[in-house]
Amino acid sequence: MDLTEIVVGVITRAHGVRGEVAVSLRTDEPERRFAVGQVLRAEPGSGRTGGAPGNFTPNTFTPNTFTVVRTRDHQGRWLVTFAELTDRNAAEAARGIRLVADVPADERPADDEEYYDRQLVGLSVRLQGVDGPIGTVKSVLHLPAQDVLEIRTDHGIRMVPFVSELVPEIDLETGRVLVADVAGLLDDDLDEADDQEQQR
Repeated sequence: MDLTEIVVGVITRAHGVRGEVAVSLRTDEPERRFAVGQVLRAEPGSGRTGGAPGNFTPNTFTPNTFTVVRTRDHQGRWLVTFAELTDRNAAEAARGIRLVADVPADERPADDEEYYDRQLVGLSVRLQGVDGPIGTVKSVLHLPAQDVLEIRTDHGIRMVPFVSELVPEIDLETGRVLVADVAGLLDDDLDEADDQEQQR
């Protein structure tokens, strides 16, 4: 089974004296990624030095695994207890560590109509009614109003709201994203380039 790495969170601070830590989430599925018993790999980040166990200081840190014992939401912050962090010193030393999960490359969100960003980035973009690709998905932007696909074309970067009316089809097997043929959405640069070519 092919696996892919995803960063699911970053340890930001110690909470209390028993090793509990606050985690800045990098996933939309914290209940899934931080389920009790889940084992996450730890990668060094920007944690602080000084008075901490050697395994967890940034200068001597080596890849390790953290096992989730308990999670809870506390005033909007995600708090996690890991088996490997047993006191405040260890928790303080772990600040900045990135938590990484190895997941199946073809894993999908629980909702069939949702996709992980990593599955969309790099897909070929096609316009309805137009033969051949016109660009690739560069990134997915999670804006307050809605998600947006950042698409790289030969004529620059275009932004397409990630809604079914404008992105009616995504085929992961063929690596293709179909974008609606709406005037000005993707094709105005292409039309302008064609007009300039015809005028030469």
